[in-house]
Amino acid sequence: IDLCKELVIAKVRKIELNMKTTQDIHIDGSKGEGGGQVLRSALALSLATGKPFRMSNIRAGRNKPGLLRQHFTCVKAAAALCDADVEGLALGSQELTFIPAFLKGGDYHFAVGTAGSAILVLQSVLPALVIGSDPVEIAIEGGTHNSAAPPWEFIDRCYLPALRQMGARIEARIERHGFVPAGGGRIVVRIEPVERLKPVHLSERGEQKIKVEAIFANLPIDVPRRMLSATAEKLHLPDDALFLREVKSSGPGGALAITVETEQATNVFSGFASKGVASEGVANEALKPARDFLASKASVGRHLADQLLLPLVLAGGGSFMTTRPSGHTKTNIETIRHFNDTPIIIRQHESASKTYQVDIG
Repeated sequence: IDLCKELVIAKVRKIELNMKTTQDIHIDGSKGEGGGQVLRSALALSLATGKPFRMSNIRAGRNKPGLLRQHFTCVKAAAALCDADVEGLALGSQELTFIPAFLKGGDYHFAVGTAGSAILVLQSVLPALVIGSDPVEIAIEGGTHNSAAPPWEFIDRCYLPALRQMGARIEARIERHGFVPAGGGRIVVRIEPVERLKPVHLSERGEQKIKVEAIFANLPIDVPRRMLSATAEKLHLPDDALFLREVKSSGPGGALAITVETEQATNVFSGFASKGVASEGVANEALKPARDFLASKASVGRHLADQLLLPLVLAGGGSFMTTRPSGHTKTNIETIRHFNDTPIIIRQHESASKTYQVDIG
């Protein structure tokens, strides 16, 4: 009887939502940074708040606008997790209407089908799942180390620990690595929901420890060694801070991860091997954001700053010190404001150069 009652309530809720025009929340995907982050944040917030939205000009700021395979999978995953009604879900689509119902527990499996990022699919649904009503296990197949997305090391060492600081209960593992172009990676995440996330305040980072890791598969050993050597020379690191890690993967690939552990948070800065790019170039890709971070007194790097905004808004408040906000961060704030009016204030820190204070709530 109770199950039937829940099904009726859910059906009524869907009918009510379908009666809405969803023009209350209309998001222009071409605004700001104009990439997939707008869609991913909108999906996460729609799942968390139950508010439907309509988006136009999806990824209008990219060379190939509209939904690519990984964005298609983001929407598909979000819809499956809440039994949503979706209009415009097709590869290349630049218009989308998303009407959520209730988040559901259970076991789910999603495959990008290319080397598109499995990590970005996870980020589209995870903030809502941690405050859902039932346990969820989600397996996602695709790329785990992509140049336009955070790698597994960022999720494992930075993002998930930050969510756990806020009270989230998450277990995660990588079962296969997936590099471009072969893909074939697989991650599995289990979430035990909590009633509410709690605010955190991350001030100056304090003492720090740096390590550098070259992750590679099916490459000559000289390639990752040169990545490490170039990074160690620029950061003046000892040999015991350098690590080589060979992994199994469907195809060749490599990545460099500079991990900065601090008293407040851990940050990872990455570079990715690709055809025609020298090992030293991969090192430089990771070194630039790492150096910006190390030159400041921030506890949170620019990539982690992007990802902390949404869960802190769902928690009702928090703060952190970061480097100069990126276009992603500013665009993310604008997207959040469509769903939630919690104040987000960014100001340059008075006593710390190259450092910004972000206050939420």
